[in-house]
Amino acid sequence: MKLHGIRAAVVVSLAVVAGGGAMRAQSQGTTGGVQVAVPQGSAQDRAAAAAQQQRQQDARGRLANEPPPRTADGRIVLGNTAMRKGVWVGGNLGFCNANTVAAPASLNPGAAGPAGGAVAGARPGGAGQGGGRGGGAAAPCTPVPYMEWTLAMSDDRRRNELEPHTRCKPSGGPRQWLTPYGAEFLELPELKLAYIFDIGGPHTYRTIYLDGRTHPANLAPSYYGHSIGWWEGDTLVVDTIGFNEGFWIDRGQLPHTDKLHLIEKYTRTALDTMKYELTIDDPGAYTAPFTGTSNLRWENGTELFEYVCQQMNQAHELMVGAGTSVDRSTLIVP
Repeated sequence: MKLHGIRAAVVVSLAVVAGGGAMRAQSQGTTGGVQVAVPQGSAQDRAAAAAQQQRQQDARGRLANEPPPRTADGRIVLGNTAMRKGVWVGGNLGFCNANTVAAPASLNPGAAGPAGGAVAGARPGGAGQGGGRGGGAAAPCTPVPYMEWTLAMSDDRRRNELEPHTRCKPSGGPRQWLTPYGAEFLELPELKLAYIFDIGGPHTYRTIYLDGRTHPANLAPSYYGHSIGWWEGDTLVVDTIGFNEGFWIDRGQLPHTDKLHLIEKYTRTALDTMKYELTIDDPGAYTAPFTGTSNLRWENGTELFEYVCQQMNQAHELMVGAGTSVDRSTLIVP
């Protein structure tokens, strides 16, 4: 099925043995545009799921031509309204692949170079940042100005996907838009605050202060950092510093340090589309700032629900990576 934007498919084969017999179930879960490995169930269940996906696709087509919602005073609404409920799903930011290791399934393949060719420093069959189904940036892709050690670490993350998110760690920066089932953007103008709630992850949320404050002089590093925001016309600009190094800002392509400074720009261009522009400035990890752009996709009708992180432990391959066993003799601190 061809959907708008870029879509990653995760196919996991599970062997289930019961009563001396073996049943083989193959899963290719698709929920909210982000692929999640879950058992598919019976043929009837799969048919019902396919019909539901078709209804969702038809609904997205109807929403594509609707303008973005606005408040009574004309301001763009980035999240839900009284009449429309939904969540946002992220996608590929179009960063070039310069890795020496093949990208795992969790990274979107095919970031094109200028005129469809290769990019200097990039390798054929490369991968863009992210995952999810939001529309990625068009060619040419954006080269990543790696330092030697960050390129080596990016390669290692492709071999061993030991992502902290799979251990229920909060996911700061653009990774929050790539969590299973999407994320909800909630603005409270009367409090001059905005929140981002991700569904398929730990029970945490990100706070964006819109009251004109500046960053504190002495910040305790955290997973989400300290975010302040302001409006520039129809665009919400978010400035974030104060990150710790205990998480990944994406799905493995972009290591960072505690010097990370992010500038995010959110522009809702239609009811079902939000332009997301990300500038990464980390002098501890990269030789220069760089920027990527994608579209967040609106999943109409989807609301937050209770999610138990690592329920049924269906993402075990993301915790082991290329290894065939795990050394549990020492404490793992991601």
